[in-house]
Amino acid sequence: MSIANISTTTTSPPPLLKKGEGTQLGQADFLRLMMTQLTQQDPLNPVDNQAMVAQMAQFSSLAGISETNATLGSIAETLKGQTELLTRLNEMTAGIAARAADTTNPPVKG
Repeated sequence: MSIANISTTTTSPPPLLKKGEGTQLGQADFLRLMMTQLTQQDPLNPVDNQAMVAQMAQFSSLAGISETNATLGSIAETLKGQTELLTRLNEMTAGIAARAADTTNPPVKG
């Protein structure tokens, strides 16, 4: 039994990152890389299931960490804004209290 003339067309996948765009890969890049790995693997020696599951688990963990970082960044920005607001309010109330305690210029009574 022989296999005759199996033609394959190989197209190179688009680059994961363009030059100068940084070094971080996203979810789409990971999926493209995984699909390329699956389509280019040797059918007689496929990728180990445990290795594939481990890669997917690592990416899932990384995605969760990235989402947590984004959430924490948002919380930090909110806290920064609230801290600035409280600082301004504190300065305003300190000024009002200082004027109220000023006995050198008592308020004029009408």
